[in-house]
Amino acid sequence: MAGAAWTLAIAAILLAPAPASASSETDFVLNTFSFLVWGVLIMWMCAGFTMLESGSVRSKNASIICLKNIGLYSIAGLTYFAVGYGLMYVDVGKVIGSLSLLHGPSADEIAFLGGDKGKTAAVVATNYSTMSDWFFQMVFVATTASIVSGTLAERVKLWAFFAFTAVLTAIIYPVVGAWTWGGGWLSQMGFADFAGSTIVHSTGGWAALAGAIVVGARWGKFRKDGSVKVTPPSNIPAVTLGVFILWLGWFGFNGGSQLALSGAADALAMSNILVNTNLAAAGGVLTAIFVSRPILGRTDLFAALNGAIAGLVAITAGPDITDPGLAVIIGAVGALLCTLGLKLLERMRIDDVVGAVPAHLFAGIWGTLAVSLSGKGSFLVQLVGILSVGAFVFVTSLVLWVVLDRTLGARVSRDVEEMGQDAAELGIDAYPEFALMVDPEDGGDFRDPD
Repeated sequence: MAGAAWTLAIAAILLAPAPASASSETDFVLNTFSFLVWGVLIMWMCAGFTMLESGSVRSKNASIICLKNIGLYSIAGLTYFAVGYGLMYVDVGKVIGSLSLLHGPSADEIAFLGGDKGKTAAVVATNYSTMSDWFFQMVFVATTASIVSGTLAERVKLWAFFAFTAVLTAIIYPVVGAWTWGGGWLSQMGFADFAGSTIVHSTGGWAALAGAIVVGARWGKFRKDGSVKVTPPSNIPAVTLGVFILWLGWFGFNGGSQLALSGAADALAMSNILVNTNLAAAGGVLTAIFVSRPILGRTDLFAALNGAIAGLVAITAGPDITDPGLAVIIGAVGALLCTLGLKLLERMRIDDVVGAVPAHLFAGIWGTLAVSLSGKGSFLVQLVGILSVGAFVFVTSLVLWVVLDRTLGARVSRDVEEMGQDAAELGIDAYPEFALMVDPEDGGDFRDPD
Protein backbone atom coordinates (compact mmCIF):
# COMPACT_ATOMS: atom_id res chain seq x y z
CA MET A 1 0.00 0.00 0.00
CA ALA A 2 2.85 2.38 0.81
CA GLY A 3 4.36 1.80 -2.64
CA ALA A 4 1.05 2.50 -4.30
CA ALA A 5 0.64 5.72 -2.30
CA TRP A 6 4.07 6.95 -3.36
CA THR A 7 3.27 6.12 -6.98
CA LEU A 8 0.04 8.09 -6.84
CA ALA A 9 1.79 11.03 -5.17
CA ILE A 10 4.54 11.18 -7.81
CA ALA A 11 1.98 10.89 -10.60
CA ALA A 12 -0.02 13.75 -9.09
CA ILE A 13 3.08 15.95 -9.02
CA LEU A 14 4.01 15.14 -12.63
CA LEU A 15 0.51 15.64 -13.94
CA ALA A 16 -0.26 18.77 -11.96
CA PRO A 17 -0.38 21.99 -14.05
CA ALA A 18 2.76 24.10 -13.95
CA PRO A 19 2.65 27.35 -11.98
CA ALA A 20 1.66 30.36 -14.05
CA SER A 21 5.13 31.91 -13.79
CA ALA A 22 6.81 28.73 -15.09
CA SER A 23 4.35 28.53 -17.97
CA SER A 24 4.93 32.18 -18.84
CA GLU A 25 8.70 31.74 -18.80
CA THR A 26 8.40 28.72 -21.08
CA ASP A 27 6.27 30.75 -23.48
CA PHE A 28 8.87 33.53 -23.38
CA VAL A 29 11.68 31.11 -24.24
CA LEU A 30 9.79 29.35 -27.05
CA ASN A 31 8.56 32.58 -28.64
CA THR A 32 12.01 34.18 -28.47
CA PHE A 33 13.69 31.08 -29.86
CA SER A 34 11.12 30.94 -32.65
CA PHE A 35 11.84 34.54 -33.69
CA LEU A 36 15.58 33.89 -33.73
CA VAL A 37 15.51 30.61 -35.64
CA TRP A 38 13.00 31.77 -38.23
CA GLY A 39 14.95 35.02 -38.57
CA VAL A 40 18.17 33.15 -39.28
CA LEU A 41 16.35 31.15 -41.95
CA ILE A 42 15.06 34.35 -43.56
CA MET A 43 18.55 35.85 -43.46
CA TRP A 44 19.70 32.85 -45.49
CA MET A 45 17.34 34.05 -48.24
CA CYS A 46 19.99 36.70 -48.93
CA ALA A 47 22.21 33.85 -50.12
CA GLY A 48 19.35 32.72 -52.35
CA PHE A 49 18.94 36.15 -53.89
CA THR A 50 22.70 36.36 -54.42
CA MET A 51 22.81 33.02 -56.24
CA LEU A 52 19.72 33.81 -58.29
CA GLU A 53 20.94 37.25 -59.36
CA SER A 54 24.60 36.40 -59.95
CA GLY A 55 23.56 33.43 -62.06
CA SER A 56 20.97 35.45 -63.99
CA VAL A 57 23.38 38.17 -65.14
CA ARG A 58 26.16 37.78 -67.65
CA SER A 59 29.39 36.52 -66.10
CA LYS A 60 31.02 39.98 -66.46
CA ASN A 61 28.64 41.33 -63.79
CA ALA A 62 28.49 38.47 -61.29
CA SER A 63 31.01 39.84 -58.77
CA ILE A 64 29.29 43.19 -58.32
CA ILE A 65 26.00 41.38 -57.67
CA CYS A 66 27.70 39.60 -54.78
CA LEU A 67 28.97 42.91 -53.38
CA LYS A 68 25.56 44.54 -53.74
CA ASN A 69 23.80 41.76 -51.87
CA ILE A 70 26.11 41.58 -48.90
CA GLY A 71 26.17 45.40 -48.87
CA LEU A 72 22.40 45.81 -48.92
CA TYR A 73 21.97 43.32 -46.09
CA SER A 74 24.45 45.27 -43.98
CA ILE A 75 22.84 48.62 -44.85
CA ALA A 76 19.39 47.27 -43.99
CA GLY A 77 20.60 46.07 -40.60
CA LEU A 78 22.20 49.39 -39.69
CA THR A 79 19.43 51.68 -40.92
CA TYR A 80 16.68 49.60 -39.34
CA PHE A 81 18.65 49.60 -36.10
CA ALA A 82 19.26 53.34 -36.26
CA VAL A 83 15.81 54.66 -37.20
CA GLY A 84 13.68 52.17 -39.15
CA TYR A 85 12.27 50.07 -36.31
CA GLY A 86 11.25 53.14 -34.34
CA LEU A 87 9.41 54.67 -37.28
CA MET A 88 7.61 51.38 -37.89
CA TYR A 89 6.68 50.23 -34.40
CA VAL A 90 7.35 52.75 -31.61
CA ASP A 91 4.41 54.99 -30.64
CA VAL A 92 2.75 54.65 -34.05
CA GLY A 93 -0.17 56.97 -34.72
CA LYS A 94 -2.08 56.63 -37.96
CA VAL A 95 0.87 57.23 -40.27
CA ILE A 96 4.26 56.80 -38.63
CA GLY A 97 6.02 55.97 -35.39
CA SER A 98 8.59 57.98 -33.48
CA LEU A 99 12.16 58.86 -34.32
CA SER A 100 13.44 56.44 -31.70
CA LEU A 101 17.15 56.08 -32.41
CA LEU A 102 19.33 53.02 -31.92
CA HIS A 103 16.74 50.47 -30.87
CA GLY A 104 17.98 48.23 -28.05
CA PRO A 105 16.93 45.95 -25.17
CA SER A 106 14.36 47.28 -22.71
CA ALA A 107 15.37 48.72 -19.35
CA ASP A 108 13.87 45.69 -17.60
CA GLU A 109 15.89 43.32 -19.78
CA ILE A 110 19.12 45.22 -19.11
CA ALA A 111 18.46 45.14 -15.37
CA PHE A 112 17.60 41.44 -15.50
CA LEU A 113 20.82 40.63 -17.37
CA GLY A 114 22.64 42.65 -14.71
CA GLY A 115 21.40 40.26 -12.04
CA ASP A 116 18.18 41.92 -10.87
CA LYS A 117 15.90 38.89 -10.52
CA GLY A 118 13.12 41.16 -9.42
CA LYS A 119 12.67 42.05 -13.09
CA THR A 120 11.92 38.46 -14.08
CA ALA A 121 8.14 38.89 -14.12
CA ALA A 122 8.33 42.14 -16.11
CA VAL A 123 10.63 40.58 -18.71
CA VAL A 124 8.64 37.38 -19.05
CA ALA A 125 5.36 39.30 -19.34
CA THR A 126 6.43 40.66 -22.75
CA ASN A 127 6.26 37.08 -24.18
CA TYR A 128 9.50 37.47 -26.17
CA SER A 129 12.77 39.37 -25.96
CA THR A 130 12.93 42.84 -27.47
CA MET A 131 15.90 42.17 -29.71
CA SER A 132 14.58 38.84 -31.01
CA ASP A 133 11.60 40.76 -32.38
CA TRP A 134 13.91 43.42 -33.87
CA PHE A 135 16.04 40.76 -35.57
CA PHE A 136 13.02 39.00 -37.05
CA GLN A 137 11.63 42.28 -38.39
CA MET A 138 15.02 43.40 -39.77
CA VAL A 139 15.52 40.41 -42.06
CA PHE A 140 12.22 41.26 -43.76
CA VAL A 141 13.62 44.68 -44.63
CA ALA A 142 16.65 43.15 -46.31
CA THR A 143 14.36 41.00 -48.46
CA THR A 144 12.62 44.11 -49.77
CA ALA A 145 15.93 45.67 -50.81
CA SER A 146 17.07 42.47 -52.56
CA ILE A 147 14.15 42.74 -54.98
CA VAL A 148 15.46 46.06 -56.31
CA SER A 149 18.95 44.68 -56.79
CA GLY A 150 17.90 42.00 -59.26
CA THR A 151 15.77 44.23 -61.45
CA LEU A 152 18.48 46.86 -61.98
CA ALA A 153 21.40 44.48 -62.40
CA GLU A 154 24.12 45.11 -65.01
CA ARG A 155 23.70 48.88 -65.32
CA VAL A 156 22.98 50.62 -61.98
CA LYS A 157 25.87 52.30 -60.19
CA LEU A 158 26.98 50.68 -56.97
CA TRP A 159 26.83 53.78 -54.75
CA ALA A 160 23.57 55.04 -56.21
CA PHE A 161 22.04 51.66 -55.43
CA PHE A 162 23.44 51.70 -51.90
CA ALA A 163 22.09 55.22 -51.35
CA PHE A 164 18.64 54.16 -52.51
CA THR A 165 18.79 51.07 -50.30
CA ALA A 166 19.55 53.24 -47.26
CA VAL A 167 16.46 55.41 -47.80
CA LEU A 168 14.26 52.43 -48.67
CA THR A 169 15.16 50.55 -45.50
CA ALA A 170 15.32 53.56 -43.17
CA ILE A 171 12.16 55.40 -44.26
CA ILE A 172 10.07 54.03 -47.15
CA TYR A 173 9.60 50.48 -45.88
CA PRO A 174 9.09 51.53 -42.22
CA VAL A 175 6.33 53.96 -43.24
CA VAL A 176 4.49 51.18 -45.08
CA GLY A 177 5.06 48.91 -42.08
CA ALA A 178 3.72 51.54 -39.68
CA TRP A 179 0.51 51.82 -41.70
CA THR A 180 -0.03 48.08 -41.45
CA TRP A 181 1.87 45.89 -38.98
CA GLY A 182 2.61 48.88 -36.78
CA GLY A 183 -1.10 49.49 -36.13
CA GLY A 184 -1.53 52.54 -38.38
CA TRP A 185 -4.45 53.61 -40.51
CA LEU A 186 -4.52 50.62 -42.87
CA SER A 187 -4.41 48.21 -39.95
CA GLN A 188 -7.27 50.08 -38.33
CA MET A 189 -9.30 49.63 -41.54
CA GLY A 190 -8.77 45.87 -41.36
CA PHE A 191 -6.10 45.47 -44.04
CA ALA A 192 -4.76 41.91 -43.93
CA ASP A 193 -1.28 40.91 -45.05
CA PHE A 194 -0.06 38.03 -42.90
CA ALA A 195 3.61 37.93 -43.94
CA GLY A 196 3.98 40.69 -46.51
CA SER A 197 2.77 40.10 -50.07
CA THR A 198 2.22 43.85 -50.24
CA ILE A 199 4.19 45.16 -47.27
CA VAL A 200 7.43 43.42 -48.29
CA HIS A 201 7.17 42.13 -51.84
CA SER A 202 5.02 44.74 -53.56
CA THR A 203 7.01 47.47 -51.81
CA GLY A 204 10.19 46.04 -53.29
CA GLY A 205 8.46 45.58 -56.64
CA TRP A 206 7.22 49.17 -56.84
CA ALA A 207 10.66 50.48 -55.87
CA ALA A 208 12.29 48.27 -58.51
CA LEU A 209 9.82 49.36 -61.21
CA ALA A 210 10.52 53.03 -60.49
CA GLY A 211 14.24 52.36 -60.71
CA ALA A 212 13.91 50.47 -63.99
CA ILE A 213 12.03 53.40 -65.54
CA VAL A 214 14.59 56.00 -64.44
CA VAL A 215 17.74 53.96 -65.04
CA GLY A 216 16.52 52.59 -68.36
CA ALA A 217 17.14 49.35 -70.19
CA ARG A 218 20.50 47.77 -70.88
CA TRP A 219 22.04 48.81 -74.19
CA GLY A 220 20.99 46.47 -76.99
CA LYS A 221 18.19 44.83 -75.01
CA PHE A 222 15.46 46.40 -77.16
CA ARG A 223 16.12 46.95 -80.86
CA LYS A 224 14.67 49.42 -83.36
CA ASP A 225 12.76 46.67 -85.17
CA GLY A 226 10.88 45.83 -81.98
CA SER A 227 12.77 42.62 -81.29
CA VAL A 228 14.22 41.81 -77.88
CA LYS A 229 17.72 40.53 -77.33
CA VAL A 230 17.67 37.36 -75.27
CA THR A 231 20.17 37.50 -72.40
CA PRO A 232 20.12 33.99 -70.93
CA PRO A 233 21.40 33.39 -67.40
CA SER A 234 25.14 32.75 -67.23
CA ASN A 235 24.85 30.07 -64.57
CA ILE A 236 21.62 28.07 -64.62
CA PRO A 237 22.57 25.77 -61.69
CA ALA A 238 23.29 28.84 -59.52
CA VAL A 239 19.89 30.37 -60.36
CA THR A 240 18.14 27.09 -59.59
CA LEU A 241 20.02 26.70 -56.31
CA GLY A 242 19.11 30.27 -55.43
CA VAL A 243 15.41 29.54 -55.93
CA PHE A 244 15.62 26.43 -53.74
CA ILE A 245 17.33 28.48 -51.01
CA LEU A 246 14.58 31.10 -51.26
CA TRP A 247 11.93 28.37 -51.09
CA LEU A 248 13.55 27.04 -47.92
CA GLY A 249 13.84 30.51 -46.40
CA TRP A 250 10.20 31.21 -47.15
CA PHE A 251 9.19 28.67 -44.52
CA GLY A 252 10.77 31.01 -41.99
CA PHE A 253 9.24 34.02 -43.71
CA ASN A 254 5.68 32.71 -43.47
CA GLY A 255 5.96 30.28 -40.56
CA GLY A 256 7.68 32.81 -38.32
CA SER A 257 4.96 35.35 -39.02
CA GLN A 258 2.70 33.37 -36.72
CA LEU A 259 4.71 35.42 -34.18
CA ALA A 260 4.36 32.82 -31.43
CA LEU A 261 5.13 29.20 -30.62
CA SER A 262 3.72 28.87 -27.14
CA GLY A 263 0.91 26.39 -27.48
CA ALA A 264 -0.91 23.80 -29.55
CA ALA A 265 -2.83 26.44 -31.52
CA ASP A 266 0.40 28.10 -32.68
CA ALA A 267 1.98 24.76 -33.61
CA LEU A 268 -1.12 23.73 -35.56
CA ALA A 269 -1.32 27.07 -37.38
CA MET A 270 2.38 26.97 -38.19
CA SER A 271 2.03 23.49 -39.66
CA ASN A 272 -0.76 24.64 -41.97
CA ILE A 273 1.24 27.73 -42.95
CA LEU A 274 4.30 25.73 -44.01
CA VAL A 275 2.23 23.23 -46.00
CA ASN A 276 0.27 25.98 -47.76
CA THR A 277 3.52 27.78 -48.56
CA ASN A 278 4.97 24.64 -50.11
CA LEU A 279 1.84 23.83 -52.11
CA ALA A 280 1.57 27.36 -53.53
CA ALA A 281 5.17 27.24 -54.76
CA ALA A 282 4.69 23.81 -56.32
CA GLY A 283 1.52 24.97 -58.06
CA GLY A 284 3.40 28.00 -59.32
CA VAL A 285 6.20 25.93 -60.84
CA LEU A 286 3.94 23.58 -62.79
CA THR A 287 1.67 26.38 -63.97
CA ALA A 288 4.63 28.37 -65.28
CA ILE A 289 5.94 25.32 -67.13
CA PHE A 290 2.58 24.73 -68.79
CA VAL A 291 1.96 28.34 -69.83
CA SER A 292 5.50 29.35 -70.79
CA ARG A 293 5.31 27.85 -74.30
CA PRO A 294 2.08 29.60 -75.40
CA ILE A 295 3.13 32.88 -73.76
CA LEU A 296 6.90 32.98 -74.30
CA GLY A 297 7.20 30.63 -77.27
CA ARG A 298 9.26 28.00 -75.43
CA THR A 299 9.20 25.76 -72.38
CA ASP A 300 11.17 28.13 -70.20
CA LEU A 301 13.22 27.11 -67.16
CA PHE A 302 13.61 30.74 -66.07
CA ALA A 303 9.81 31.13 -66.14
CA ALA A 304 9.44 27.96 -64.04
CA LEU A 305 11.88 29.26 -61.44
CA ASN A 306 10.08 32.60 -61.33
CA GLY A 307 6.84 30.64 -61.08
CA ALA A 308 8.03 29.18 -57.79
CA ILE A 309 8.83 32.64 -56.44
CA ALA A 310 5.53 34.06 -57.70
CA GLY A 311 3.63 31.25 -55.99
CA LEU A 312 5.49 31.93 -52.76
CA VAL A 313 4.85 35.67 -52.98
CA ALA A 314 1.16 35.16 -53.72
CA ILE A 315 0.50 32.92 -50.72
CA THR A 316 2.45 35.14 -48.33
CA ALA A 317 -0.51 37.45 -47.67
CA GLY A 318 -2.66 34.58 -46.39
CA PRO A 319 -0.71 31.38 -45.72
CA ASP A 320 -2.78 30.78 -42.58
CA ILE A 321 -5.81 29.66 -44.59
CA THR A 322 -7.17 26.23 -43.69
CA ASP A 323 -7.88 25.06 -47.26
CA PRO A 324 -4.69 23.65 -48.85
CA GLY A 325 -6.42 23.37 -52.23
CA LEU A 326 -6.94 27.12 -52.29
CA ALA A 327 -3.22 27.59 -51.64
CA VAL A 328 -2.44 25.67 -54.84
CA ILE A 329 -4.81 27.88 -56.82
CA ILE A 330 -3.38 31.08 -55.34
CA GLY A 331 0.15 29.99 -56.24
CA ALA A 332 -0.87 28.89 -59.74
CA VAL A 333 -2.59 32.20 -60.55
CA GLY A 334 0.43 34.09 -59.20
CA ALA A 335 2.71 32.18 -61.56
CA LEU A 336 0.40 32.80 -64.52
CA LEU A 337 0.40 36.54 -63.83
CA CYS A 338 4.17 36.48 -63.44
CA THR A 339 4.70 34.77 -66.80
CA LEU A 340 2.32 37.18 -68.52
CA GLY A 341 4.12 40.01 -66.74
CA LEU A 342 7.48 38.98 -68.19
CA LYS A 343 6.02 39.41 -71.67
CA LEU A 344 4.26 42.66 -70.76
CA LEU A 345 7.44 44.31 -69.50
CA GLU A 346 9.25 43.37 -72.70
CA ARG A 347 6.53 45.03 -74.78
CA MET A 348 6.78 48.14 -72.60
CA ARG A 349 10.60 48.13 -73.01
CA ILE A 350 11.10 47.88 -69.26
CA ASP A 351 14.22 45.84 -68.54
CA ASP A 352 13.94 43.60 -65.49
CA VAL A 353 16.94 41.29 -65.48
CA VAL A 354 15.59 38.65 -63.08
CA GLY A 355 11.83 39.16 -63.55
CA ALA A 356 11.48 40.55 -60.02
CA VAL A 357 8.69 43.00 -60.83
CA PRO A 358 6.29 40.34 -62.19
CA ALA A 359 7.24 37.84 -59.48
CA HIS A 360 7.08 40.19 -56.50
CA LEU A 361 4.79 43.05 -57.56
CA PHE A 362 2.22 41.41 -59.83
CA ALA A 363 1.99 38.21 -57.78
CA GLY A 364 2.03 40.26 -54.57
CA ILE A 365 -0.98 42.30 -55.69
CA TRP A 366 -2.87 39.13 -56.59
CA GLY A 367 -1.99 37.41 -53.32
CA THR A 368 -3.15 40.39 -51.27
CA LEU A 369 -6.48 40.45 -53.08
CA ALA A 370 -6.79 36.66 -52.76
CA VAL A 371 -6.94 36.99 -48.97
CA SER A 372 -10.57 38.02 -49.41
CA LEU A 373 -11.32 34.66 -51.07
CA SER A 374 -10.77 32.93 -47.75
CA GLY A 375 -12.89 35.44 -45.86
CA LYS A 376 -9.93 36.83 -43.91
CA GLY A 377 -10.16 40.30 -45.41
CA SER A 378 -12.44 42.70 -47.27
CA PHE A 379 -11.76 42.98 -51.00
CA LEU A 380 -12.32 46.74 -50.92
CA VAL A 381 -9.99 47.27 -47.95
CA GLN A 382 -7.35 45.06 -49.55
CA LEU A 383 -7.61 47.11 -52.75
CA VAL A 384 -7.28 50.38 -50.83
CA GLY A 385 -4.16 49.03 -49.16
CA ILE A 386 -2.61 47.94 -52.45
CA LEU A 387 -3.28 51.28 -54.14
CA SER A 388 -2.13 53.35 -51.16
CA VAL A 389 1.12 51.45 -50.70
CA GLY A 390 1.71 51.42 -54.46
CA ALA A 391 1.20 55.15 -54.85
CA PHE A 392 3.40 56.02 -51.89
CA VAL A 393 6.27 53.67 -52.69
CA PHE A 394 6.29 54.21 -56.46
CA VAL A 395 6.12 58.01 -56.34
CA THR A 396 8.64 58.30 -53.50
CA SER A 397 11.02 55.86 -55.20
CA LEU A 398 10.64 57.57 -58.56
CA VAL A 399 11.54 60.95 -57.07
CA LEU A 400 14.47 59.45 -55.18
CA TRP A 401 15.83 57.71 -58.30
CA VAL A 402 15.57 60.95 -60.29
CA VAL A 403 17.47 62.83 -57.56
CA LEU A 404 20.16 60.15 -57.47
CA ASP A 405 20.39 60.17 -61.25
CA ARG A 406 20.96 63.94 -61.32
CA THR A 407 23.49 63.90 -58.47
CA LEU A 408 25.44 60.65 -58.23
CA GLY A 409 24.31 59.35 -61.60
CA ALA A 410 22.08 56.29 -61.49
CA ARG A 411 23.66 54.19 -64.22
CA VAL A 412 27.11 53.37 -65.45
CA SER A 413 28.44 54.60 -68.78
CA ARG A 414 27.88 52.61 -71.93
CA ASP A 415 31.57 51.67 -72.02
CA VAL A 416 31.43 50.32 -68.47
CA GLU A 417 28.26 48.43 -69.25
CA GLU A 418 29.80 46.79 -72.31
CA MET A 419 33.01 45.93 -70.45
CA GLY A 420 31.13 44.68 -67.40
CA GLN A 421 30.95 46.19 -63.94
CA ASP A 422 33.22 43.54 -62.45
CA ALA A 423 36.27 44.64 -64.42
CA ALA A 424 35.38 48.32 -64.71
CA GLU A 425 34.30 49.03 -61.11
CA LEU A 426 35.82 46.24 -59.04
CA GLY A 427 38.82 45.11 -61.04
CA ILE A 428 37.89 41.48 -60.49
CA ASP A 429 36.38 38.70 -62.58
CA ALA A 430 33.94 36.23 -61.10
CA TYR A 431 35.21 33.52 -63.46
CA PRO A 432 38.84 34.44 -64.28
CA GLU A 433 39.49 31.14 -66.06
CA PHE A 434 37.15 32.18 -68.86
CA ALA A 435 38.08 34.77 -71.46
CA LEU A 436 35.61 37.61 -71.92
CA MET A 437 34.16 37.29 -75.41
CA VAL A 438 32.59 40.10 -77.43
CA ASP A 439 28.91 39.49 -77.97
CA PRO A 440 28.21 39.70 -81.72
CA GLU A 441 24.66 40.85 -80.97
CA ASP A 442 25.77 43.93 -79.01
CA GLY A 443 24.62 47.20 -80.56
CA GLY A 444 21.49 48.02 -82.48
CA ASP A 445 19.74 49.60 -79.55
CA PHE A 446 16.46 51.41 -80.24
CA ARG A 447 17.96 54.58 -78.73
CA ASP A 448 20.92 54.67 -81.13
CA PRO A 449 20.79 57.33 -83.87
CA ASP A 450 19.96 56.07 -87.35
